[in-house]
Amino acid sequence: MTEEPAVLVRDVRKSYGELKAVDGVSFTVARGEFFGILGPNGAGKTTTLEIVEGLREPDSGEVRLLGESPWPRNVKLLPRIGVQLQASSFFERLTAKEQLRAFGSLYGVSHGTAEEMLELVGLADKADVQENKLSGGQRQRLSIACALVHDPDIVFLDEPTAALDPQARRNLWDVLRAIQERGKTIVYTTHYLDEAEILCDRVAIMDRGRVLALDPPAVLVRGLDAPTHVTLQKGLLSAVEAEAIDGVDEAREDEVSLTMSTRRPAPVLSALAERGALDGLQVRTATLEDVFLGLTGREYRA
Repeated sequence: MTEEPAVLVRDVRKSYGELKAVDGVSFTVARGEFFGILGPNGAGKTTTLEIVEGLREPDSGEVRLLGESPWPRNVKLLPRIGVQLQASSFFERLTAKEQLRAFGSLYGVSHGTAEEMLELVGLADKADVQENKLSGGQRQRLSIACALVHDPDIVFLDEPTAALDPQARRNLWDVLRAIQERGKTIVYTTHYLDEAEILCDRVAIMDRGRVLALDPPAVLVRGLDAPTHVTLQKGLLSAVEAEAIDGVDEAREDEVSLTMSTRRPAPVLSALAERGALDGLQVRTATLEDVFLGLTGREYRA
């Protein structure tokens, strides 16, 4: 017997006047899966997530969360889900440890269990620091700890790395991986396509309220059949010499570099090595951003 998915969304729609915020969205999330909902601001990610969480009523369609309908507000689901919203609010003047104890007390969680969450998110050394004195990345990790404190089966994270610096983002990636390793299902929205490519088992790319593609990131990228771009410092080869190399489809020069497009990078790299033309070499394969561009015909807007 096939296990029931953690999340089932079927033809869900939500409009505000003429704006179709969610326009026929469908997907499922398996238990234990790290599932990303990707798209630019205004794509409908947050509205979709709020409908799944039971915070917002859909105009039509079906939603099942851990086998239950989340709307009208289903109190049986509350102990089984954890939610981290875009805008996090904390109790004033409490330390990180006190914040977690307060959230945990709502679910009957012991103080010891609450403090274990500080270890999980890497804030044990900040336990006695007031929330308003934490950095942006530390506040995000505390917010996630509050969503996990009651040991839910599924965790919803809405743009948890938004507005973080690159180092803080990567530190948070380790936290997200640790959550999944604990057997949790993660449903996560972001507008950072590179991040989702690294973290997610599958992604749904959304824009204008619709799902444009849904698959593992690697499958989406392979399906694009995009060329690999090999870039060299200018002066090592001319564009004419580069286009004469077996496997090079096109070569373009600008003021500082030469870029070759190829669908067979191995012979191209071998030929460049034979010519001693590897200084400053960069190889760029297709990414989810290229997938988005191919789907929409326009640049990705974060």
